[in-house]
Amino acid sequence: MRILLAGSTGVVGRRLVPLLVAEGHHVTALTRKPERVPGLRAAGAHPAVVDVRDAGALAATVRDAEPEVVVHQLTDLGAADLAANSELRVTGTRHLVDAALSAGARRVVAQSIAWAYRGGDDPADETTPFDLDAPGPRAGTVRGIAALEAAVREAPEWVVLRYGMLYGPDTWFAPDGLRAADARAGRLVADGDVTSFLHVDDAAAAAVAALGWPSGAVNVCDDEPAAARDWVPAFCAAVGAPPPPSSEAPRRAWARGAANRVAREELGWTPMHPSWRAGFPLTARPR
Repeated sequence: MRILLAGSTGVVGRRLVPLLVAEGHHVTALTRKPERVPGLRAAGAHPAVVDVRDAGALAATVRDAEPEVVVHQLTDLGAADLAANSELRVTGTRHLVDAALSAGARRVVAQSIAWAYRGGDDPADETTPFDLDAPGPRAGTVRGIAALEAAVREAPEWVVLRYGMLYGPDTWFAPDGLRAADARAGRLVADGDVTSFLHVDDAAAAAVAALGWPSGAVNVCDDEPAAARDWVPAFCAAVGAPPPPSSEAPRRAWARGAANRVAREELGWTPMHPSWRAGFPLTARPR
């Protein structure tokens, strides 16, 4: 297939390019940075330098690529600026979907998140509404995701991958990542908030599998949603941080984790790393 990949040099995109090329797809890989072109070409992709915030330039690039499928792995988290990331999800996705539809692409596969759901007692499934009334900074994240998914649903065929919290090399949970720094500084608290994790290699593999999935939103996460009082000490140990502080504060209602039953039972997807318990020691160490 002819595939256009937006976010080709991000943490998922850089793993996705060789997987798509290995399956024989013609991959047009978008990047904002000309210096990334040689690496993308060496990986077998056809690089295109464009900023998705420039609607006109993006439309021309997508039209020239003539993709059958557009894969959206765009993020803007290098500076840990959640507001900038939400803005990219809104504006960048809008431009990308408009360009895809104008160019005749039949399918859009897009990265979303599995922690935008409304509060509840159990891990959320795909029918759980988004937490659109969330207060504070969370509101921007949730509304950005809602806008992203609404735009993607305009495609004739679409799959939204609601990823769990990414960990592994190059993520915030790598030994040199933001969360490891938080752990060493005692800023990660072992409390009752629940998180669903996903190894970054599983995220890339799921994006390849989604090329053949039916339209819909899918929670893509490992098998073990976990309270911070369980996963934070394990993560601290994996990255060489001291034991974390603990808290008995009530769990925030939205921090409930997500269920991967649809991905596993209906779509036949199996994570290579079914639990963070084994994944943290294996992947959260220097390479």
